[in-house]
Amino acid sequence: MTLTTHLQELKAKLSGELFFDDLIKSIYATDASVYRMLPLAVAYPKNNDDLKLLIAFARVNQTSLIPRTAGTSLAGQCVGEGIIVDVSKYFTKIIKLNEAEQTVTVQPGVVRDTLNNYLKPFGLFFGPNTSTSNRCMIGGMVGNNSSGTTSIQYGVTRDKVLELHTILSDGSEAVFKDLSAEEFHLKAKETSLEGEIYKTIYSELKSETVQNQIKDNFPKPEIHRRNTGYAVDELIKNEVFANTLSKFNMCKLLSGSEGTLAFSTQITLKLDKLPPQESIMIAAHFSSISNCLSAVAPVMKHNLYTCEMMDKTILDCTKQNKTQAENRIFIQGDPKAILICEVKADTLAEVKILASNLLKDIENTGLSYANAILEGLDINKASELRKAGLGLLGNIVGDKKGVACIEDTAVALPDLANYIADFAKLMQTYNQDIVYYAHAGAGELHLRPILDLKKAVDVDLFRRVTTDVAKLVKTFKGSFSGEHGDGIVRAEFIPLMIGEDNYQLLRRIKKAFDAHNIFNPNKIVDAFAMDKALRYEQDRVEPEIETLLDFSKSQGILREAEKCNGSGDCRKLPEFGGTMCPSYRATNNEKDTTRARANVLREFLTNSDKSNKFNHEELKDVFDLCLSCKACSSECPSSVDVASLKAEFQYQYQKENGVSIRTKLFAYNNSLNVLGSKMPKLANFVFSNGFTSSILKKTFGIAKRRSLPFISTNSLSSLFKNTEFEVVDKNIAKSVILFNDEFTNYLDTQIGIDAIALLKALNYNVKLVKNEESGRSFLSKGLLEKAKKIANKNVDIYKNLVSENTPLIGLEPSAIYTFKDEYLKLADDKISAEAISKHTFLIEEFLQKEIELGNIKAEQFTIEARVIKFHGHCHQKAMSNQMSSFAVLNLPKNYKVTIIPSGCCGMAGSFGYEKEHYDVSMQIGEQTLFPAVRKAAISTVIAANGTSCRHQIKDGTTREAKHPISILREALI
Repeated sequence: MTLTTHLQELKAKLSGELFFDDLIKSIYATDASVYRMLPLAVAYPKNNDDLKLLIAFARVNQTSLIPRTAGTSLAGQCVGEGIIVDVSKYFTKIIKLNEAEQTVTVQPGVVRDTLNNYLKPFGLFFGPNTSTSNRCMIGGMVGNNSSGTTSIQYGVTRDKVLELHTILSDGSEAVFKDLSAEEFHLKAKETSLEGEIYKTIYSELKSETVQNQIKDNFPKPEIHRRNTGYAVDELIKNEVFANTLSKFNMCKLLSGSEGTLAFSTQITLKLDKLPPQESIMIAAHFSSISNCLSAVAPVMKHNLYTCEMMDKTILDCTKQNKTQAENRIFIQGDPKAILICEVKADTLAEVKILASNLLKDIENTGLSYANAILEGLDINKASELRKAGLGLLGNIVGDKKGVACIEDTAVALPDLANYIADFAKLMQTYNQDIVYYAHAGAGELHLRPILDLKKAVDVDLFRRVTTDVAKLVKTFKGSFSGEHGDGIVRAEFIPLMIGEDNYQLLRRIKKAFDAHNIFNPNKIVDAFAMDKALRYEQDRVEPEIETLLDFSKSQGILREAEKCNGSGDCRKLPEFGGTMCPSYRATNNEKDTTRARANVLREFLTNSDKSNKFNHEELKDVFDLCLSCKACSSECPSSVDVASLKAEFQYQYQKENGVSIRTKLFAYNNSLNVLGSKMPKLANFVFSNGFTSSILKKTFGIAKRRSLPFISTNSLSSLFKNTEFEVVDKNIAKSVILFNDEFTNYLDTQIGIDAIALLKALNYNVKLVKNEESGRSFLSKGLLEKAKKIANKNVDIYKNLVSENTPLIGLEPSAIYTFKDEYLKLADDKISAEAISKHTFLIEEFLQKEIELGNIKAEQFTIEARVIKFHGHCHQKAMSNQMSSFAVLNLPKNYKVTIIPSGCCGMAGSFGYEKEHYDVSMQIGEQTLFPAVRKAAISTVIAANGTSCRHQIKDGTTREAKHPISILREALI
């Protein structure tokens, strides 16, 4: 029997899923590291029985199991040639909270921030806090012994793990927890694998010589962040091996073991009480790295809850990302480094005293040139800016990137300044620019050389730099693996870091647990080479890929895809806000993440031997559920624009495989609406009548339960032909051009009428010109040649009309934002397209500016009270923000407006109409939007500025949503 046959048999036995097709294997070939290994298969186990079947299969077929949660590992822990076992989909239960003892028991796939949201009402939380906390999972945190920003106050994951339920390499179950010396020795007498493990641990560690050997060679004990090898230095601090009252707990060893010893199925954690409520953060600005690091020791004399560093490279990357650019408001000048220091207390008066004392000490050092004092939401902005550091490094244009290899070094705090000084001298010998950021207060800086791992010379440098830094860290008796673990990138340096005798001890422990090398082999012991199995082939001939969209800002479409470094921000769940990634939120499948789409496109553009590298069913599959919401272009720290990648893919794929009738129907819907507008009553009868509409839906693959949009009785263009609407007082009026988009023109004419009436009443000259449709439907369906013609025509129409004094404004976000996004990638006249884009606004953006200038006043509107709930369009969130709509709706004095934190509505133009996508579309709506609308009182006005959003709200809740401009027109007095 072939291995494939065995896999098929295994698949039939599992309650969960098993995949071994090329698409899924390519998705799981990488994590957030620089490594790539194509796995044998990918499993989503549902229960312990599934895990036992997988273990038995691995043992019989001499393969391995690589455990994985969110796949955000930086050292290559989650890649391998065996079966990837992804527990993030089904092992997600919070099993039990013991409020009195402050403990919680969870499965390994529970997201860290989800757990803390659950614990918050009880006044408790799980302390370790990684930058990936809104998607990383407890199992991965245990595997890596994660630390994060809070470790200086709350310790590391190893400190919190009380009990682990595991499955061992022979398929037996074992529970590891606190044991007295007597209980330990009883365990060691058991005739089971668990008993043999305890027996081995005792025989290996009982010798005083061995214990001294460990103490002499392992990192300094005061370095709390130390994951170099297995934590045998922690395992000897108990009553079994020392004169102490501490009990023995194997969890100390399993924490940080990277899934190489046993498979955890249930984790019991010690919790802390929530930190004090009041916070103040001081962001100290420095003109040099050395000044910043010299300030660490003085500030750490205070009881800090955060002490984090960002350097200029990271800070400059924040300028390139819309979301993070908004978080930069506290930055003064052009600092080489910033140190953010947070103090907390129970009262505002107390925290102000703490902050004052901290500020005084910082100023007394004379090292900083500015010290921003942050409170409230500004603290969150600074924290989010720091958290985005890893992903932001993907914003460096080109093949040189900040590479994770030496980024996890930790030294004792008194050694930090000297270590970094020596480190800087070492890097000068390599003429290397380095990125510095993260946990200065814990003696750990994430240091990254800027390398091009597509070049053999830089791969050689990758090894030499890592080797030399390992030797330097050893001289300070530091940890080479502070919180990110050994994985592939650092495991081969463990003998150097802890000595050969200790390394052989680790090998024997691995063998005792896992004699057949089933669990995540070649991580920690018997390591893979750190400079092999990289994502990119060295000195390759770069594939030449012609595209219709212009990807020159990223140096081509392949490099646009390569910007994804795997940090997994696209896996965050709805409870954490934002929009990215709607389809993953609905399915919880890695295949439906932004990361998967970028990585699979990279795989095929790099490795396909077809003349048209886009012509692959796997690419069609991975892009299928992308809603082109554009959230990735702003929320992904690396700003990977998957909507553009999808549009280009569709165009290239359809060149080879043709365009379906349904695709043409949706792409040319404006032309059909033109026809329908000639007989709107007949068209609307056909759309609304059960018999005729069902025939239409069945013929064109439209979902049965989806309503069809009605044609307006009159089009806006037929009502107003090239009209300029004069105002009473020309002396104070401004002129605007209202873009008559295809949705407003034929489907939402009344909104266009409302806009014109509102603008005229507010004393604005409004002009409509005969323009082309926006081309949004052609873009969404990959008909890029048609979209390009439209873009060129509209640019030609508006290039001599639009200016600072006469801006172009639009009602439908998906239409007006084509001028600010896709037209820049489509238009031949890029200079004119750029000029137009600078003076193009969503109508709410324009009105917000006018309100701020005092040209529009609350006195012009009703004093009647109304409650409004607003849902913003995805493109507005990605290209701008929702605050303009919020500000406009809040203009009437007694209007009370709240923004629904709804992410994507799920409609996304034609996506929600298509029968195969209808269920996912409604699932997305049900995450936040529909419940919020249903919960609203009947008297509450529901507002939405996207035509698809209003349609989705109607179909999902039966509530009618209004455009903000219609609401504002109604409010005029």
